[in-house]
Amino acid sequence: MARDRNTHAHYVRPIRRILVGLLVFVLLALFLLWRIDSPRVERFRAALVDKFVPSFEWALVPVTAGAGMVDDFRSYQKIYEQNQELRRELQRLKSWKEAAVQLEQQNAKLLALNSMRLDPKLTSVSGVVLADSGSPFRQSVLLNVGSRDGIKDGWATMDGLGLVGRISGVGKNTARVILLTDSNSRIPVTIQPSGQRAILVGDNSARPPIEFLEKPELVRPGDRVVTSGDGGVFPSGLLVGQVAKDSDRRLRVQLAADYERLNFLRVLRSRKVEIISDPGALLVGERPAPVVDVPVEEGNDG
Repeated sequence: MARDRNTHAHYVRPIRRILVGLLVFVLLALFLLWRIDSPRVERFRAALVDKFVPSFEWALVPVTAGAGMVDDFRSYQKIYEQNQELRRELQRLKSWKEAAVQLEQQNAKLLALNSMRLDPKLTSVSGVVLADSGSPFRQSVLLNVGSRDGIKDGWATMDGLGLVGRISGVGKNTARVILLTDSNSRIPVTIQPSGQRAILVGDNSARPPIEFLEKPELVRPGDRVVTSGDGGVFPSGLLVGQVAKDSDRRLRVQLAADYERLNFLRVLRSRKVEIISDPGALLVGERPAPVVDVPVEEGNDG
């Protein structure tokens, strides 16, 4: 067996050498064939290409497909990069849009504050809301105006449209505003056009209820609610909101002020109310001093 193996190796090596030599010879011949610059050789090359190349189209299909895949991958990579750039640009545009919307809202509120129609005798101080100190049990905000600006307790505050609350606590540079929705808030209101008087009672909800209404049947949803001015708590005629009914048919007020976006508030300087100490003087005025008849003593004659 060892001899047979040696005999097989003895024949394989020469055959391998011959094949390698033939391959090298063919490659050199092809190289020389394609390098020779002669009209006859050029015609031979053209005939050779026309004869053998069309029959190798099946071999070129994978090469063509591979080249197409490479081109598609490059195109996909470019599209992906463009998509990422567009996403970044869209994000920047969204941030610019948000900033523009915020500026537009602030501008609209400032314009509303400037065009608000109030009693000409009422003056006001505008302030910026610094913080919302509200909680489930207390509804209030903090303004950047205080005693240095002449702010006093009890003064009414409004946004660009409706009443917001009243000043309750004044510091040197800040003041706290109790909102109409706070559970401690009680303000007298008038419902138009019926003229019914009532009390708006805060209950920590977005739509506070109406209490102590004398004739509820005269009130309809959508009726206008304004301050009555009773008790001198607020100036009369300030817009509060509109009447609405909840699911249990209880009368509530849809507030006109936008409590979700309280950025600027106007503090109204209330006029001083004359205090009446004598209720009778309100009706009959000052009473004249009573006339007392003094008896005259008769003198002694002579």
